[in-house]
Amino acid sequence: MNSAITEKVVVIGAGLAGCEAAWQLAQRGVPVELIEMKPGTYSPAHQSPDPAELVCSNSLRGAALSNAVGLLKEEMRRLDSLILRVADETAVPAGNALAVDRVAFSKRVGELIASHPNIQFRREEVRKIPKDPWVLLATGPLTAATLASELQALLGEEHLSFYDAISPILHADSIDLDVVFRASRYDDEGDGDYLNIPLDREQYLDFVKEVVHAETAPLHSFENAKYFEGCLPIEVMAQRGVETLSFGPMKPVGLTDPHTGKRPHAVIQLRQEDREGLIYNMVGFQTKMKIPEQQRIFRSLPGLKDVVFARYGTVHRNTYVNAPKCLTPSLEVRARKGLYLAGQMVGVEGYVESAAMGFLAGCNISYAMRGEEPPQPSPATAHGALVRFLMESNPAHFQPMNVNYGLFPALDSEARKRKKREKNELRAARALEALVIYQQKIGEHLE
Repeated sequence: MNSAITEKVVVIGAGLAGCEAAWQLAQRGVPVELIEMKPGTYSPAHQSPDPAELVCSNSLRGAALSNAVGLLKEEMRRLDSLILRVADETAVPAGNALAVDRVAFSKRVGELIASHPNIQFRREEVRKIPKDPWVLLATGPLTAATLASELQALLGEEHLSFYDAISPILHADSIDLDVVFRASRYDDEGDGDYLNIPLDREQYLDFVKEVVHAETAPLHSFENAKYFEGCLPIEVMAQRGVETLSFGPMKPVGLTDPHTGKRPHAVIQLRQEDREGLIYNMVGFQTKMKIPEQQRIFRSLPGLKDVVFARYGTVHRNTYVNAPKCLTPSLEVRARKGLYLAGQMVGVEGYVESAAMGFLAGCNISYAMRGEEPPQPSPATAHGALVRFLMESNPAHFQPMNVNYGLFPALDSEARKRKKREKNELRAARALEALVIYQQKIGEHLE
């Protein structure tokens, strides 16, 4: 039985996350005031006045369950996501990907939002976080400066980032452990915290040459080419001098290669990114190199011939919070009760992931308003794996992440011996089975 709620939720931002959150709230009998700054004000990345704007038809990416984002979409479909429903309605042929007619997609989302009796859709720019008791910020990676400044003051300057320098992340089981060695600098005790890829001088010089001449992705007009010194792309460092990287992220000081008994000329350190050791970060290797170049150059390194990327490196403007420090598992801001975040601001990458966070935030708020504990999806699901990533990542190194199977709990030892596609299909089957309990729970308050 659904109890009536008269108090409203103010949702700021009508992108995919904001629209999904508003819809889920409204479907559960919660009055929503959805506020969008377009068309009065546009972010540098947007052109259409319609809500839920996509930058390209293939923004929703792969559809196969062997791909984690394909699983996430299937979970959203089964949970009756607004975004997935409209995406399926407006889909265009794209092989194994879910591509949509962008104009039709945004128009249809707008029609459904505007016609819902529990949603009031207003268009104006919000410059301050409303004082209402229930507020959801879903303003995206290019949040307006005035609103971002207020959020920064609430969270503390160190917990809000405006510039995203991301290193590639690799699947551990695709790294050749016979070539790399485990060690920490100057640490003679224990196995060490890092996997190290040793390079002799010739290998290092070849690597630098490839990096310097690699094709890089162009900056958007709204991105700042003046990089922070603390997070320079490796190609920018390499252009400053042939040995710059060997004195920076590739410095070999304090490390001895057990295969040779000597200190390498340079090393690339891989840091464990998750609790179970399924994925590793290439430390200090933020880059603007195009994806094919990252694949070609990094797979030429010792031990990485067959490496599988969980995430590629990038450098771009992005507003996001330090989720492990600032958010609860229900995506509520710890510093202010009743204030929630959704979308890329919480620390996920991608349109699908952003919409999924909108779904979770909307459902979570509807439970909190009734004084009930919001149900949490199992970490074996794509939704739950993303939440676990947000909550359990090391806050000292937190960076946004796309959904990938490296975030999921490990399979049993027998299953781990299978081929990658088979392992991913097992993870997908396990996820959809685990989703049933969550699906039943969040349907309790649907009108």
